[in-house]
Amino acid sequence: MRPSPLYLEPRLEPRLRSLLDTTDLLHTLVDALGSPLNLLLPEQLADNLARFRSVYRKHRLTGRIHFAHKANRSSALVRRLAAADAAADAGLDVASLGELQHALGAGCAPERILATGPKTREFLWLAARTGATVHLDTLAELDELADLVRKHALPRVPVMPRLSGFHSPGVTVLTRPSRFGVPADELDALLDALERHRDTVELTGVAYHLDTTGIGEKAVALEACIRIMDECHRRGLHPRTIDIGGGFGVNYLADAAQWERYTTALTDAVLGRRPPLTWQGHGYGLRNESGTLRGTLGLYPAHRPVVAEAYLDELLSHPAPTLGRPLATLLLENMYDLAVEPGRALVDQCGATLARVLEVRRGPGAEQLVRLEMNARDAGLEDHGVLMDPVLIPRSGAPATPAIPDGSVGVHLLGNLCLEADLITRRVVHLPRLPAPGDLLAFANTAGYLMDFNAGGPIRQPVARKVAAYRQDGAWHWRLDEQYWPLDTAGPATPQGDGRA
Repeated sequence: MRPSPLYLEPRLEPRLRSLLDTTDLLHTLVDALGSPLNLLLPEQLADNLARFRSVYRKHRLTGRIHFAHKANRSSALVRRLAAADAAADAGLDVASLGELQHALGAGCAPERILATGPKTREFLWLAARTGATVHLDTLAELDELADLVRKHALPRVPVMPRLSGFHSPGVTVLTRPSRFGVPADELDALLDALERHRDTVELTGVAYHLDTTGIGEKAVALEACIRIMDECHRRGLHPRTIDIGGGFGVNYLADAAQWERYTTALTDAVLGRRPPLTWQGHGYGLRNESGTLRGTLGLYPAHRPVVAEAYLDELLSHPAPTLGRPLATLLLENMYDLAVEPGRALVDQCGATLARVLEVRRGPGAEQLVRLEMNARDAGLEDHGVLMDPVLIPRSGAPATPAIPDGSVGVHLLGNLCLEADLITRRVVHLPRLPAPGDLLAFANTAGYLMDFNAGGPIRQPVARKVAAYRQDGAWHWRLDEQYWPLDTAGPATPQGDGRA
């Protein structure tokens, strides 16, 4: 008996679903601009900001919500964030000189920008020159920044040291080591350096960096930062903001049961209890050693019930490990601002990647191979361990492929590079019917890290262009990403951008 299809249906909220339903428009865009093509929804970013802000209001907190720019290179998204109203109190976390230049050019005021990540001297200089807040990862970085300020007679620079390596009271909470941030054990040396450079920098807050999704670990770090803020004030420094970074997560799948069923079936396949589910038996980190399951599943938890603003709410409601009261209460009692840096979570449902089907053929066995006009770098599902099915978008008027008796077909999705490893996804993907050349596959919700984080131009294959789409007067309209400005959503569209559902 043939095994039941293992679907991993993507979660689609109304705006993205509506855009993917505009079959003729999507085919027209790909015909004109090429495959692959990235679609962006700037207005969804504004909605996501509002959801995060509602958690601040619930806990009566103030502070800025920074979009982690590295999640997407889009100009349209950055410009839409820069145009957010004052109530959103939105900013940008930039991790390179290029991102800082991009943010400034998009209209983001310097006081709304955090300069994070590894920094060159030029990056530090431009941040200092414009007045962006600098996250400090090392004492050497502080010394270099202070030297630049003195040498170029610049105003004092707002800084927030980023800390890591916190120790939990009582029962040990295991924390994954991070290569970023000043170890919390070196706090005294850090504060001594900040006092020594008081003429060049102004301590506005402290931040932490953790490579985890664990609420318990983050609670330990946040409570530690509150204590560190107290020590800063005892030394005559006056920080007021605690930045808790990102890591809020996204729920990619519509159905939790599908995720549980797939991961269980994958385990059975690795152990040889059912046919392989992947190309050449790839186990996504799991392996079979003489009938015993070994390894760790290297996949993003594609169905997560508590993510984004709900995750922030859960963290703020969590009791502090030693003080016992909710973390939000401690922030409020001390009148501290809260800053966050969502990346993936802030562009949830903000985009999709389209790819044209080039070829459909039988593989070495009985499997169907579908070659797409894109490569694995154009939609980094495998690199980021995200499993979800694409949405099939047939070309209108084209002859349909024969119906499948049980309503599904399993296929392997191949890329367009001359490499054995160029698989869009290593797993068998189940679709409602066999695609035909000229059809499109839409990979939903790729705006956060999946769309262009790994994109390149190997063997001179084109990199995906970007289109910003928005609804106006009851119809969908579009601009090339670099030509989109937020005023487009309020005025009439030019003929170029006139695409109706």
